[in-house]
Amino acid sequence: MKIQVISTPMHMIQAEILLAGMFTAEELSAQPLNIEQWCGNAAIRTACTDFKAKACQTALIYPQTANVKRVLLVGLGEKDKCTLDTLRQAYGAAARAVAELGLTSLVVPIWQMRQYVPLEIAQTLVEAVILGSYTFNEHKSKASDQSLSDLELVTDSQNLAPAQQGAIAGQIIAESVCLARDLTNQPGNYLTPTMLAETAEKVAAETGLRSEVLDEAQMAELGMGAILGVAQGSEEAAKFVILEHNADKPDLPTYVVVGKGINFDSGGLQIKSADGMGAMKGDMTGAGDTLAILRCAALLKLPLHVVGLMPCTENMPDGHAYKPGDVLKSMSGQTIEIISTDAEGRLILADALTFAKRYQPKAVVDLATLTGACVIALGNSIAGLLCNNTNLTAALEKASAETGEKVWELPLEPEYEELLDSDVADMMNVGGRPAGTITAGLFLGRFTKDYPWAHLDIAGKEQTAKTAGYTIKGGTGYGVRLVTAWLRDMAESTK
Repeated sequence: MKIQVISTPMHMIQAEILLAGMFTAEELSAQPLNIEQWCGNAAIRTACTDFKAKACQTALIYPQTANVKRVLLVGLGEKDKCTLDTLRQAYGAAARAVAELGLTSLVVPIWQMRQYVPLEIAQTLVEAVILGSYTFNEHKSKASDQSLSDLELVTDSQNLAPAQQGAIAGQIIAESVCLARDLTNQPGNYLTPTMLAETAEKVAAETGLRSEVLDEAQMAELGMGAILGVAQGSEEAAKFVILEHNADKPDLPTYVVVGKGINFDSGGLQIKSADGMGAMKGDMTGAGDTLAILRCAALLKLPLHVVGLMPCTENMPDGHAYKPGDVLKSMSGQTIEIISTDAEGRLILADALTFAKRYQPKAVVDLATLTGACVIALGNSIAGLLCNNTNLTAALEKASAETGEKVWELPLEPEYEELLDSDVADMMNVGGRPAGTITAGLFLGRFTKDYPWAHLDIAGKEQTAKTAGYTIKGGTGYGVRLVTAWLRDMAESTK
């Protein structure tokens, strides 16, 4: 999408369609923009008879001015409750409405809103338009041609530079989220571990990231018995992808992002039920998010050393598949009794989290569609957060508030450690049904003793069954904006 930020007087704006935000129960004179200058007093008051400016509500007006051919009113809800995410949701829905009209370009004026500055608003509006108009048509023989190609943000000369800066960041972040969505939406026969690794290498070449892909022989040499145990039931070879931003700058603080990459999860020998198994193509979302986050770090030029680790494999049942009762030896040297072959994500993360230690990181964050228990506990809108460091918890919660990607902290309860005790190995890979998300976090915690670490359980958040706001049915890219915001905050704190 071509995005421009320009400075021009409001009355001189020219547009095929202009988006104008409005608050509920506010007089026209108190609205963010003087909408009457485009629509005319009578037209806007007639339109507002039925338009109540509820969040994400839209109404199309054909104004009396020659410069602006259409005005799409965008509801923002109550003024004192409007946040950046409210703005993102509303303008995401509006962008989709514009595309459905068959229009390819739109104009969006920027205004001052509460405590938010033009840089923040510009970033939010760009994210909204790109994310809200997202489509995935790669495998359709006759794809829809309804797509936006041009966005123009309008501001005054005083705020032009910060608005341009915000727009650039918004485009980088939103396009990275779209990359993550694309990967989640890809069928499993297209996105094998090898293909995901090749995609990572392509993105690395385009953005200046350093990339390395370990094959199964190299993983065996490192002692990664957990990921190899999961992989042995699939004909597709496992891959371990390593991405680095600022790899040649050892003086910078290091942060590691780890993403679960189960390219398809059948459940292994303890196979899942047929209902919903097709959605298990999205079990690699953590790895897709990690690739998108590293893309952001590179293009935003964050003054950090950021490492992305993507353990990638399928979990399939065949004569070579690992079995309940088997014992796997992880890279850490700790042994794991397999109770459930459908609890494979924590196994591949165990080796990746052990591998992360070599970077002596300031902090490690992993993203994983890990437990159905998290969906039961928190639903489809809130990710579970388990963390061994209070400062890291606070930083991630701050980033969550900034981005609207919600998290809720669950405790790493020491009392539940005994649920993982094994009679034949150092631990079992599941601790039973009670507190399933917490015991999964405690399992991962046994491989993260040497650094601050946080686990984001994004199960149920990686895909959505409906389109609303800036979220489109299918892959969501949940977690990309959250972790990118955290890294940006960490970069800011180093200045």
